[in-house]
Amino acid sequence: MAGSGQVRVDFNEAVFDQILNSAGVQALCAQKANAALAIAKARAPVDTGGYQAGLSVATVRHEHRTTHMVVGHDPKTLLIESQTGNLARALKAVR
Repeated sequence: MAGSGQVRVDFNEAVFDQILNSAGVQALCAQKANAALAIAKARAPVDTGGYQAGLSVATVRHEHRTTHMVVGHDPKTLLIESQTGNLARALKAVR
């Protein structure tokens, strides 16, 4: 249909899966997550130390890629994050 203004793009998902799961991409993602974790721990507010000690990197396998996420396991994590934005600021710092 010439002139319809529509463009169709087909992606080879296997190629993207291969790239996203390559050792280099995985290493870069893990490096960034660990850098964000270090910043988050260094800037974490400390009362009892539970929030800071509960921060870690979780590796999660998805259908097409593996992600590395900075997560908090302390019951106060959501409250502290909502008041300080500590994890969000740590992630922005490692862009």
